[in-house]
Amino acid sequence: MALDLDAIKAKLSQLQTSNQGKGNSDMFWKPPVGKSQVRIVPYTFDKSNPFQELYFHYDIGKKTMVSPSSFGRPDPILEFAEQLKKTGDKEDWKMGRKMEPKFRCYTPIIVRGQESEGVKFYAFGKKIYQELLGVITDPDYGDITDLMNGRDVTIEHIAPDKDGGYPSYNVRVKPNTSPATEDKAIAEAIVNNQKDLTTLFTELSYEEMKGALEAWLKPEGDQSSTTAVGAGQAITGAKTANGTDDISQAFGDLFNS
Repeated sequence: MALDLDAIKAKLSQLQTSNQGKGNSDMFWKPPVGKSQVRIVPYTFDKSNPFQELYFHYDIGKKTMVSPSSFGRPDPILEFAEQLKKTGDKEDWKMGRKMEPKFRCYTPIIVRGQESEGVKFYAFGKKIYQELLGVITDPDYGDITDLMNGRDVTIEHIAPDKDGGYPSYNVRVKPNTSPATEDKAIAEAIVNNQKDLTTLFTELSYEEMKGALEAWLKPEGDQSSTTAVGAGQAITGAKTANGTDDISQAFGDLFNS
């Protein structure tokens, strides 16, 4: 029986993009090096605000997890981090800060030159978020997402200037207003064919996240109480706070304190 190369390639692509959220990598846009022009459009599922704030755990285990705190629900990893910060130990406080979920803002856009691909989501951090909010609240600019009289945004991606460095990004809102599109099919796609952002990420249950945290604190095969790689200070802090040599007990005591 011949190999189904198409199926194998599809599976490889799925595995390579699994951390993005349910394999929907084509729904997310990352600015390439250089300048790109986009248009932020109204978000169908929250017409009062095109900017959707989400929080993620990147360093717990081997996968990215969306924090339930993004949706106003309890997050056991965040709760544990807050408890660590209250032990009075400096190293515990640092570990607690590290374990807190990280902020990302998502907004729906169409990419100039790729309008036929429909609405995608652009993710960015607090710096760009603050810049865009500052423009929108400036009466000289107003609602840059307006479909008829909004403004395009130029995003510049500057590559790192050395190995191990970080890229930088600049945003500039165009001074002139313009329609988002004059193509009826694209206009209809903007209004009617958007994805609900929350469906593009898998939210684990409270117990699943708590289990992932406990597994991360005690790596597989580790029978000792102090050798958890990458979380040794957290375990040490838990032991100090509770006077026990058992990691699971220390975890439970600190978590529920």
